[in-house]
Amino acid sequence: MLGRTDSRGRLFTLMVGLIVVSAVLVSRLAYWQVAQHDSLAGMAERQTSIRVEVPSRRGTIYDRSGTVVLASTLERDRLVASADQLDGAQRETVITELGTILGLDDAGRADLAQKMYTAKPYVVLARDLDGAASDRIRAAIVAGRISQVSLEPEATRVSPQAGGAPDTSLAAQLLGFVNREGVGQYGIEQRYQDILAGAPKILIAQRDARSRPVPESAQVVASGIPGSDLRLTIDAGLQFALEQELLAAWVADHPHSISAVVMDPRNGEIYAQASYPSYNANTYTSIAASQPGRFMDPVISSVYEPGSVMKMLTTVAGLQTGTITLSTQFNDTGIMKLDGGRTEIADADRKAKGWLQVRDGIAQSRNVIATQIALGLAPTTAQASQELFRVWTQFGLGSLSGIDLAGEVSGLVRDPAGQAWRQIDLANGSFGQGVAVTQIQLATAFSAMVNGGLLVQPHVVKAVGGDEVKPVVRRQVMDAALTPTLIDLMNHVVSSVSFYSSRTLIPGYYVGGKTGTAQIWEPTLNNGQGDWDPDRYSFSFVGFVGRQAGQPDLVIAVRIEDARPTVAKAGQLEMPVMSFELFRRIATDAITRPSMIADLPALTPTTAPIASLAPGATARPTQRISTPAPTGGRP
Repeated sequence: MLGRTDSRGRLFTLMVGLIVVSAVLVSRLAYWQVAQHDSLAGMAERQTSIRVEVPSRRGTIYDRSGTVVLASTLERDRLVASADQLDGAQRETVITELGTILGLDDAGRADLAQKMYTAKPYVVLARDLDGAASDRIRAAIVAGRISQVSLEPEATRVSPQAGGAPDTSLAAQLLGFVNREGVGQYGIEQRYQDILAGAPKILIAQRDARSRPVPESAQVVASGIPGSDLRLTIDAGLQFALEQELLAAWVADHPHSISAVVMDPRNGEIYAQASYPSYNANTYTSIAASQPGRFMDPVISSVYEPGSVMKMLTTVAGLQTGTITLSTQFNDTGIMKLDGGRTEIADADRKAKGWLQVRDGIAQSRNVIATQIALGLAPTTAQASQELFRVWTQFGLGSLSGIDLAGEVSGLVRDPAGQAWRQIDLANGSFGQGVAVTQIQLATAFSAMVNGGLLVQPHVVKAVGGDEVKPVVRRQVMDAALTPTLIDLMNHVVSSVSFYSSRTLIPGYYVGGKTGTAQIWEPTLNNGQGDWDPDRYSFSFVGFVGRQAGQPDLVIAVRIEDARPTVAKAGQLEMPVMSFELFRRIATDAITRPSMIADLPALTPTTAPIASLAPGATARPTQRISTPAPTGGRP
């Protein structure tokens, strides 16, 4: 007889095992159903739903009047298709019908065919369709001539004002553009992206089999915030006139580029700013593919050696240290040896003019005079270099001006404390070579000279929404008492030299300024070591125009970059349109604008002292100063 195989011990062990397994399963089930509930629910929701961001209305950009629209957003249609739902014959029908409706050429039809012959469930066939094209497509869909094709609303940024040159939009480089993702690129659109774009409306919706949101299931998570409108300091009429003037001068002079900025020296408002070549912001994609460099605004993003306009800052340094007055005399030897005879600088004509007062040396743009002023700033070359460098940096060179545009660069200004300057370096710097600046820096620096020594922050936005933007004064950079002297000097420059006065002065208005000419560095010359091209130059003029003597209302900085003079003789470089002549044209456009000069307040220079002025420094009386003859620089 067989014995029993069961036992209480075995049953007990089996029971305990079942209880343990059951407890583990219950615990695990509780973990997934309770502890991981939110996570699992979120995963399930993400698998069956989609997060949709609906951009808010992007703010409109107006000119200073608040009535001229410079950039706005329109609702247009994009054409999409579910190409994977069509067979070959149906695709050919769609291609044929759309080619006719949209008026496509052979290249356009080929591009459409490439898009249609794809396995993608969603493909964009065309964008920015106008109302007429959209209506024709809707009619074709209703008539059944095309299928699996639909229209979707799409926000499109447009610049409605035509520019002053063919195939350009007004103020394109200053405004920038908005890409397909709704993100501003360059200029104001990029700088004020968050303000213009606002916050998007966020929806959560169930997705269909093709991963498209189901409208009926959409739930609002965030309601969004509309973008703010901007009112600029730009005068649309003056901006258009400026762009026309630049185009005309570009056609005449054939430079690489040409640009100008018109600025209020009191508060930093930019009334007009442009360059040529420019572009059409409405067709930015074609420019991106061929000439993306046009997106950059040379006024703020391109540095260059300005030449003799920098002699004004050299004069400021001399006046502030008390080492010169405008009547101080220097001996212009035409050529000057430096660094113990190892280097030299020369006037453009390399001819001696004899003893000249500072005012006449600057008016005639004598490099030897500027060099002697710079060498005399302090007892040693090192100290004089530091003094000139201090004035440069005080007036904003080598640092960002703070203008509210994307893409500004700071320029190149070498500190003599890091690497000591030789006499030739100091000399070159005194007449604007060996230093690289932007036009906006020059406009800001000259504004400080004529507004009582205040370094104002240039800006192009006058109001955000309904809130006015307050002008920013960065610092006092010069004794206000020097302003009348500098205004008088700049007027003397354009009125005492017939070469300038005949093409710069404006009857009935007070004008002043300073020219600048600098050769272009060409890396391929001198057996690949680089040298200054004797045939290519950058021409500059920075000046002011005012209704009353001694009262500048506008500062205008002009740059004609990389041009070949039509007349090139020792001491004489001629262009069909000289920089100072272009200045006069722009100034005339500005003062004849009804909304421009007439609305400007009278200038009242401040008299606040500048802390950095040398303690106890006083201007010397009329005197003659002789310095050892220096050597090598460029005219």
